[in-house]
Parts: sequence; C-alpha cells; structure tokens
Amino acid sequence: MNRRALILPMASATLLALAACQRASESKPDAAAAPAFKLDESQLIQPIRFQPSDIDASKSACVDLEQYANSKWLAANPIPADQQTWGAFDVLAERSLQVQKQLAEQLAAKSAPSGIEKIIADFWATGMDGAKRNADGIAPLKSRLDAIDALSDSASIAAYLRTVAARGENRLFSFFSESDFKNSAVKMAYAAQDGTGLPDRNYYFDADKKAIREAYVVHIAKVLELAGAPAADAAAQARQVMAFETRLAKASKSREQLARDLSLYYNPVTLAEADKLTPRFSWTEFFAAQKLAPPAKFSAAMPDFFREVDRMLGDVPVSQWQSYLRYRLVDDAARYLSDAFVTETFNFYSKTLNGQQEIKAPWKRVLAQLDTNAGEAMGQLYVQVAFPPESRARMQALVDNLLAALKVRLQNLAWMSEATRTRALAKWSAFSSKIGYPTKWREWSGLTTSRDNYYANVMAARAFNYRYDLDKIGKPTDRTEWQMTPQEVNAYNNWLQNEVVFPAAILQPPFFDPKADDALNYGAIGAVIGHELIHGYDDQGSRFGPTGNLEDWWSKEDKARFTALTGRLIGQYNGYDAMPGLKVNGKLTLGENIADLGGLNVAYDALQRATKDQPDPKIDGLTRQQRFFLGFASVWRGQLRPEAMKVLVASNEHAPDGVRANGTPTNVPAYAAAFGCKAGDPMANSGEKLLAIW
Repeated sequence: MNRRALILPMASATLLALAACQRASESKPDAAAAPAFKLDESQLIQPIRFQPSDIDASKSACVDLEQYANSKWLAANPIPADQQTWGAFDVLAERSLQVQKQLAEQLAAKSAPSGIEKIIADFWATGMDGAKRNADGIAPLKSRLDAIDALSDSASIAAYLRTVAARGENRLFSFFSESDFKNSAVKMAYAAQDGTGLPDRNYYFDADKKAIREAYVVHIAKVLELAGAPAADAAAQARQVMAFETRLAKASKSREQLARDLSLYYNPVTLAEADKLTPRFSWTEFFAAQKLAPPAKFSAAMPDFFREVDRMLGDVPVSQWQSYLRYRLVDDAARYLSDAFVTETFNFYSKTLNGQQEIKAPWKRVLAQLDTNAGEAMGQLYVQVAFPPESRARMQALVDNLLAALKVRLQNLAWMSEATRTRALAKWSAFSSKIGYPTKWREWSGLTTSRDNYYANVMAARAFNYRYDLDKIGKPTDRTEWQMTPQEVNAYNNWLQNEVVFPAAILQPPFFDPKADDALNYGAIGAVIGHELIHGYDDQGSRFGPTGNLEDWWSKEDKARFTALTGRLIGQYNGYDAMPGLKVNGKLTLGENIADLGGLNVAYDALQRATKDQPDPKIDGLTRQQRFFLGFASVWRGQLRPEAMKVLVASNEHAPDGVRANGTPTNVPAYAAAFGCKAGDPMANSGEKLLAIW
C-alpha cells in the first residue's frame, strides 16, 4: 500500500504488516551477541556477472537488447524444476537461502541456543522434522476446527472472526497498522479486502480463467477431504466455498484498480460510522477483541467489500460459512502440516497455477516460512557473514550521486511549471535512504518457540508479530523500521516516509559488483537506485509530499501534462508481447514502467557526472556507454514458465523481465547513440514515439 518494490508487488491487502518491525535494540551486526559463523563459499551458487562472452553477436542490439545481451545465458540456464522463474534475482535469492541454510544448521546443532538463535533453531528443527508432521496429521488444527463446527448463527460467526483475528489469523479481511495518509507521522488502523484464494478478482469471472477456477474447486475439495470430510461432502463444500469467494471477489477491487488508485486504501471513519456500515459486524467489539482502545478514526478501506460481508452474514447459511472458514483455516495451515497437505498445496498453487515442475526441497520451504515469520532475526545473523561493511559506504556514495543527478533533471524538466517544480524539489530534498540492514534491530523477547511442533511455532510468531503491529496504532511512526529483511533480493520506495531502501542481499553482482567498472555498476545498481527514487514521482508516489502525507502538490496544468505523458507510456507497454498471444497490461504496470524509464535516465546522467573528463577505457572492446546499457540488461536476465507468465500479466504490477530490458532503453536516446541505432530501429524510438517523463 505504501511502497513500490523492484520486483515484487506490494501485498495489496496487508502491506506486509505482519512483517513490520518489533521493538528495537541498538545493537549493530558486528556487535550482536552471537558466535562467529563459518560460511562455506564452495556450497553457494555464484552470482551472475556480466561477461563479454554473454553477447550474442548473431543478434542486433538495435532490434532486441534482451536477446543481444541475455539469450546465450538464458539458453544455457533453463529454469530449474523447483522454480517458476530463473534469472539474476532468482540466482541471488537461491544464494541467500544457501547462506541461511548454513546458519540454521549451525544454530540447530548448538546444545542450548538462546534469544534469536533459539527462534531460528526451533523453526528449523521442527520444520525439518517431516516424520513428526506426518505423525501429527490434522491434529494441530483440532481445536480450531472444533470452534468452526460449533458456529450456530451470524452472531457466533462475527464473534469467531474477532477471536481468531486477535491471534493474527484474519480469515476474511486484513487488519494492520500503517501511517495515516494525511498525517504520516502517526500510525493508524487499516482494514482492507481479503479472503479469496486466486491471484486477482478477475480470476473468478474471466472466460480464459475457467480452467483455473475448475482446478481450484478440485483443490478445495482435496484440502477438505484431507481434513477429514468424506469425498462427496468435500466436493459439495468446495462448491460452496467457490460461490462464497466469488461473492467476495465481485465486491472487491482488482489489482489494477488498487495499483492505480492508492486512495482506495484510505477511507477514514469513526467506530460509529463503521458499525453503521456493517450492522451485523460490530467494529466496536472488534477493536475491543483486538485489545485496542477505541480510535478517533480508522480506515475501513473498500467499503463496498465490507457492505457485502455484512450482507453475507445475513443471508449465507451457517453451513456455508463453516465450509468457507474450514477451508481457509486448513489451506492456510497446509504448508506446516503433513506431506499430504504440503503436496496438495504445491500441486495447485505452484504446479497448476504457475507451472512449477517439482516441489522445493524441505529446507527451502522452511527458510521461506522463517523469513516470513522471523525474518529479521535471521537477517541479523545473515549480514554478519554476507555483507562487507565497505559495500554500505560505496552504496551510499552511489545513492548520493543518483540523487544529485535527479535534482538536475527536476530542475530542467521542460514540461513542468516553476510552482510545481519547487514542490518536486522540496520532496527531493527530504529523501532519505537505508542501505544493507537496520540501524536498530528488532527485539524478539516475548516470542516463545519450542522443538515440539512446527505449526505451533508458526502460529506463535504470527500472533507475536500481529500483536506488536497493532500496538503501534495511535503512536508515532518509527522511521527506523524496515519493511524488507536484509536477506531479501529486492528494494523499495516507502511513499509514507519518502525513503528508498536497499537490503544487503541485492548488493551483489550483477547489481553491485565491487570488481566491476563504474559503467556496469551504474547501469545495474544505479538503475535500481534511480528506479526507487523515481517511484516517489510515479503516478501514485507523486501524490505524496515531502513528509509522506497524501497531498496535491501539482498545478492543474502540470497534472494534465503528466497524465498525458503517462498515457503514452501505457499505450507503449500495451503493445508489447509478454509471450505469443499475451499482451502486457500497460495500465497495471504503469508505476513500474515510469520508475524503470526515469531510473535509467537518472543513472545514465549520474554516470556522466561520475566519469566527467575521464577518458573512456573501452573495456573488452565495449565503450563505457555500451557497458552501462549491458549492465542494465544483465539485471533483467530472466525467464518464466508460461503458466507463471499468465499469472504475472494478470496480477503483477511489474512487466516481464524481457519487456523491461527492451522497453526502457527504447526511450533513452543515449542507448541508440551507444549502439549506432537509426531512427526506425525497434530499439530507437524517435519523434512522437520517443517518450521522456522525469
């Protein structure tokens, strides 16, 4: 809701609130109370570095940069059977997991770990104990299933929803803290749509998604049958669940709507107004159940969704509510249960929906859940072994240079009036950056884990995270918090804090390479930095001012000019093929495409500043400018399975990697000059087709 990431979309319903920071301590990575860990580099996959031999001389840089720079690597590196995508990001993500695996194994072998070491060791030991999970079967859910069986009317259903929410198990909608859009210095409560299992509302209605819907009903039935329902009953209940979710979907906003109108998240109401909105679901009682003081206001986002929920409390039979809640409970828990549940979850969500051929190894699955539930605990140890201190200093210098280049571009925009320019520069002057890891680490005291039960550990962490997130409501925003872990290969812009954030794990080749020349680094990590800076000025980020408040700082005329320019960018990307027969959604991906284009321009300008009056070394026969754009292309070296591509195009705010590698440079005249492209070449837009925004 408040951030744009480099490769992954924000969680439209939750803002990743459950990953928000806990209490913080002042300890630094090198001062953490932990032993020295041994890292066996020979057991780690090596990052991708650009090599001149990667270039496919049979292809033309003026026709297709992605093929020219990446086709040889892509052909030699097919997608592994346990992956849905494979490329530069995925290789680093795999390396990050391998580092974490070594840390977890060393911690689990200790006789009596304590603090964050115990949390990690307990997650690892219970998650890897497949025999125990298989022996337990559905038993960890028995009391929760009994509570659903006991429901008798709409009042008991509403009470159930309040009760399970209080331990972080929101079944129907999301509830979390976030900065007040109109006063970002203070946290407020947000409630938003959720409760469906398919990637986007359109999956419930589009004709071309019929096969997915049918497979989803089969999946629901299998999950319910594994939970103990007879096959015939499970099939009938699955149809009820699908009908229930379809009603929710009809009342929900699409990913495209949410991506292109952030104000949909902001609907401040009083408790009395919210209670009137949903008379069968008391928000006054909900806040009390969450142990929260009655607020002056909170955001009941997407009010039409909550109106429909209220109607469903009145007209949906209790038995159908039970089918839905039972499925939601078991499907959510399936990843932590026996192999039968894990396999069924994989078969639908990974294989059917995204084309993944093989399930990931248990250790990868366990670490993924550890990152979700206690990721910063692992991150505190990760940076000790995987992030050289000098990388932080060099990265800060790059950020400063990119900021300086951005300022010059803002000062010289021909289409912007002086009044709006002054406000844009005020926002620029307030930018802040975070690099590598937090300056204050989370405090995890109060989270109790054990070696007894994997599911119990996950639920304990979920409740712990949820409680601390809610405790922020009504309090000042903590600007030291991170919304990603250090071991995540990504980056983001937080509009509500006007900051850009770069976790440690992305600061490796091909993004950031201490051994590489400036041209490669500016083309790769420089473009990433520029991308995140420009997110502050994309179609949604530009609605926030210097302090992070939602405010209109544009003149009417400038806003019209900006909208006209972004409309042209939508049209450009609508014309790209994600794969044969499937077009990119230019409107859904608009914010990312604005950031890619502006980020590449800013990075190129920064390179010129950094190398001013320096002779071009022409390394490996390539000019500085050519290496800059090849460095950019190497970042977007990646491929997806056809099924995963369909999901991405339908629900993800990012264009496919190949489109990003090609689409952005077509609008940068320096690219055509670097490779000698002529007007009319596919990679050299000119005249009315040439587009510059920031």
